[in-house]
Amino acid sequence: MTSSMSSSVLLSLFLFISLLHLSSAARKLTQNDQQLKFQYHKGPLLTGKISINLVWYGKFNPSQRAIISDFITSISSPTVKPQPSVATWWKLTDKYYHLANSQNLVLTTGSHILDENYSFGKSLTNDQIIKLASKGSQTNAINVVLTSADVVVDGFCSSRCGTHGSSVDHKFAYVWVGNSETQCPGQCAWPFHQPIYGPQSPPLVAPNNDVGLDGMVINVASLLAGVVTNPFGNGYYQGPKEAPLEAASACTGEFGKGAYPGYAGNLLVDPTSGASYNANGVNGRKYLLPALFDPTTSVCSTLV
Repeated sequence: MTSSMSSSVLLSLFLFISLLHLSSAARKLTQNDQQLKFQYHKGPLLTGKISINLVWYGKFNPSQRAIISDFITSISSPTVKPQPSVATWWKLTDKYYHLANSQNLVLTTGSHILDENYSFGKSLTNDQIIKLASKGSQTNAINVVLTSADVVVDGFCSSRCGTHGSSVDHKFAYVWVGNSETQCPGQCAWPFHQPIYGPQSPPLVAPNNDVGLDGMVINVASLLAGVVTNPFGNGYYQGPKEAPLEAASACTGEFGKGAYPGYAGNLLVDPTSGASYNANGVNGRKYLLPALFDPTTSVCSTLV
């Protein structure tokens, strides 16, 4: 797979995740603001039946793995009650496919691949992330690489919380997200940790009682939305191709209505745990998911 992807393609496909989950207030993108306009660049989207495979790199306990795997299962579980649900959140991506006159996407839960012995060590390059992603199926798949809290990855915390990319030869895409709990929770696990920059407000209680993993869910969700709607660098995005703002990252820092820098918005609160959330999942899970840009209204859409 590495040989099939040039460095220029790789550069154009990496999603820059803002360190500050605070920086973009809700606003409507106008037709006159062409440079900032969110638009479709006429490239293909991921279509058909695609499996999401999870590649676990480093130490994750079973309860941590369940948080992520239940989220993935929840995407394709429309019967989850009560609402709002993870599947309802994901359904907004259908609008992208409709506007592009594209075949629909059907996501399924795939396999788990465990690499608990750090086969590439505890300091990873981008090329090693791609090699890890390649351990999963390379046809009709999105392979999600998840690195544990003790793993350092090039650019992690300093410029990104995760990335996505793809191979032009197959219907194959990958996502990488790191556990930021000990390295940079104020950057990549906000609003479940005090931000290191910007307006200061008390951190929210994480819905699954794990700041690192609940933060990872936010970033996995954001990158999955980005990789299906802009898999090859010529789909839906705003701004420069080399550092695009995509379906979720165009709405950075927004989780509920009324969000503004330093405030995640009006959210649901679990009466027992005090945890903040906006989506229900399988097995009684609750999650906090980012707003998605609605291409039909040109505003960031939240579940609550």
